Amino acid sequence: MSHAAIDPTAVPAAAPRDVRLTTPWVMTRLDGWALMAGSLVAYHLLGGSWWLFGALFLAPDLFMLGYLRDTRVGAVIYNVGHTWAVPVAFGIAAALLWSPLLAQLGVIWAFHLAMDRSQGYGFKYASAFTDTHLGRV
Repeated sequence: MSHAAIDPTAVPAAAPRDVRLTTPWVMTRLDGWALMAGSLVAYHLLGGSWWLFGALFLAPDLFMLGYLRDTRVGAVIYNVGHTWAVPVAFGIAAALLWSPLLAQLGVIWAFHLAMDRSQGYGFKYASAFTDTHLGRV
């Protein structure tokens, strides 16, 4: 199956403006911004340290280190670290273990993923770091 680049902003030129505002490109970014805001509120309600937040919100990008090997390994490792299953697992573990710290880590991770989506970053294809399921970055 080919992963040809699709223009995520493609809308017929005659489309009304309100249709352009609901393209997947725009909606994905709005989802990301909404999830970022929700993550910040959740983190505040959990009473997390903002120093911890600042120190760790880019931690999921450590999964890019797989690219030091090659693009195939890099894409797999990056995608594992950038799936919503990770913050959900933190949340489940936090609930089972009554651990506010695990809940905070999950929210920080969720914030990072939401931030990525708000900027148009998605899951990577092995062809190149810039080839994502949301289009070429």
